[in-house]
Amino acid sequence: MYVGSGDPKRSMELLWGAADKPRRGPRPRFTVDDIVATAIELADTEGIDALTMRGLASALGLTAMSLYGYVPGKAELVDLMVDRVHAEVSAPEPTDDGWRAKLEAVARRTWDLYLRHPWLLQVSTVRPVLGPNVIAKYDADLAAVADLGLTAVEMDLVVTLVANYVHGAVRAAVELRRVGPDTGKPNPEWWSEYEPLFTKVFDSERYPVAAEVGGAMGPEHYGPDAPETAFEFGLERLLDGVAVLVENASRRGRPDATSL
Repeated sequence: MYVGSGDPKRSMELLWGAADKPRRGPRPRFTVDDIVATAIELADTEGIDALTMRGLASALGLTAMSLYGYVPGKAELVDLMVDRVHAEVSAPEPTDDGWRAKLEAVARRTWDLYLRHPWLLQVSTVRPVLGPNVIAKYDADLAAVADLGLTAVEMDLVVTLVANYVHGAVRAAVELRRVGPDTGKPNPEWWSEYEPLFTKVFDSERYPVAAEVGGAMGPEHYGPDAPETAFEFGLERLLDGVAVLVENASRRGRPDATSL
């Protein structure tokens, strides 16, 4: 599912509160904010694919036709949902912490956002939601790498790199949480069934590197905390790479940079 696939005029009006004021008549039972909040609750529980306008209307005690009076369709609704949940990622308080701690905090806030709303992984934002909360988060993320001598393009690429890393890393955590309920078999039970069967057919001489590395992997790498362990490892390596970029930017700005 792609954001920005609905009526652009209606989406932008709803995102920015620029829609025409309602005419005289009975006061609506709900606000658009009420509709979006209920939709988010349903998506958190059932997933974005299971969310329908008819199901949402039923949850609100409305007819489907009445619901369309608030939001023209699911495409525009999803735009509003994505923007709304980004309001949960508030800008951090000003701090003297260095860029590394600030960028790490960006990654952790984004990780937590996905865990609270795993349906975000089912929504493509290759065309971004141009809403106030999404832009506020982008602005706050960029502030983590401001005043480091990076170009504007480099600043954007760094926060995009972090966002893409978290998006990929958190997927494993979400899937691990869901695999038991979705398949009816908890992960430990699955391993207990498959491991002895695999041991019988696995040939360590044929796969020597896999045998060595696999044997060294403890429960923390296969257990419920495995995605978090991988996330921490990868985040440190990513920040190490950004540190090289920051150092190169610092050298660019030195008068004697050409002699270094």
